[in-house]
Amino acid sequence: MTKAEMTTLVNREVKGLSSYLTDDNYSDAADDAARETGWAFPVAGDFKIMWQKQRMKRSLFFMLKSESSYKFKHKQENLQHRFHHFEKMIKDMDAEFIAIQEDRPDQFANGVSTYELFGATVSAGFSYENQTGRDTTYSDSNKVILNPNENDA
Repeated sequence: MTKAEMTTLVNREVKGLSSYLTDDNYSDAADDAARETGWAFPVAGDFKIMWQKQRMKRSLFFMLKSESSYKFKHKQENLQHRFHHFEKMIKDMDAEFIAIQEDRPDQFANGVSTYELFGATVSAGFSYENQTGRDTTYSDSNKVILNPNENDA
């Protein structure tokens, strides 16, 4: 999905709020979502499209929240409901995003193989010939063993 297609889709989904947003807001939100997820446009795959869209909407809601923050009643020290609702939506969206990153790290690890996502073990580097027991630790042919490796995937 291209940036223009994503913008059109998000514009339809935020409906009435779109009267408060400009084309530049949508463009900035799309750029923010791309930076946050690490996925450049065009985005392919249902999972990536859904989360890129969610992060774009989150960015738009933050813009609207920031704009609504001036509606503060000084004497009563009370925020308008609109400000409160945007804040709650943003917190919920952030919590969902953190949860999905923890549940699906493979989707957010750009250019990283699955075997590289988790811990590794490194051998001590000591080596001996099998039949003679001669120490080959410091020979040029001795290599430190790293597990897991690309052959384990």
